[in-house]
Amino acid sequence: MRVDYGAQFALKDMSLKVEAGECLALLGPSGAGKSTLLSLLGGRRFASSGEVHAGDRALDTLQAKALQRLRSRIGFIEQDHHLVPNLRVSQNVLAGRLGRLSFSASLRRMLRPPRHELEKVLSILDRVGVGEKIFTRSDRLSGGERQRVAIARALYQDPGALLADEPVASVDPARARDTIELLTRLAEEYGFTLIVSLHNLELAREYFPRLVGIREGGVVFDQASLTLSDADFQALYNLKVTSFES
Repeated sequence: MRVDYGAQFALKDMSLKVEAGECLALLGPSGAGKSTLLSLLGGRRFASSGEVHAGDRALDTLQAKALQRLRSRIGFIEQDHHLVPNLRVSQNVLAGRLGRLSFSASLRRMLRPPRHELEKVLSILDRVGVGEKIFTRSDRLSGGERQRVAIARALYQDPGALLADEPVASVDPARARDTIELLTRLAEEYGFTLIVSLHNLELAREYFPRLVGIREGGVVFDQASLTLSDADFQALYNLKVTSFES
C-alpha cells in the first residue's frame, strides 16, 4: 500500500493487519507516516495504490452511504481534539453520532437533545472523569478536560474501533499516563479495537501488547512489546540508521 502527495510519498510498501479487539501502538518519528496510516484505517483518505480492508470490504469500493456508516463506527481522537469552542460539552459529545443522522435530525439533536441521550452523554462523561462539565462551554475547559471530552465524543459513537493520533503529545507525563491507562481500560471494557500513535516507549511497553515501528512510510518492526529492545527504539529515531534488526 502506498500514499503519495504529489512527487512525495507519505507511505510506501505498507502492510499491516489488525485483528478485531486488538490494542496496539504505532511508534516512529514525526513525519514517519503514522497520521496518514491512521487516516487510511479510519476511511478518511484512500491509498494511491493498494487497498485498505475492514473485514472483507475494501474501503475504496464502498458507496458513499456505506463508507459514511463505516466511518461512523470508527472513533478518531486528533491531536487538537477538534471541539467546537462555543458549544457546550454535551453538544460536542452529541456531535459524535452526527454521521449516522440526516442534517435535520442532527440539528434537532444538537439543539434539543432527548433526555435519554443526555443521560447517556452524562454517563460517558462521568466514565472519563468530567461529568460535572456537561453544560460547560468547551472553550472554558483545561487542556486535559478537552482531551477527555474528545474521548467521550468518540465513545458516544459506540465505536468498533478507536484511533488516537498522539493523544498525549501536549500534556504532562502524569496526565499522559492517566490518558493511556484510560484508553486501554475503556478498550477492554467496551471491546473495541484500539490503535494509538505514541512517542513514549515506556507507556507503549506498559500498556500495549503489540508495537509497530514506522519510519519513512514503512513498517520497520512489528512485535510484542516485551521483545522490543531499547536499541530497536533508539534506531527508529536515529536519522542516520537505514536498516533494522529484530
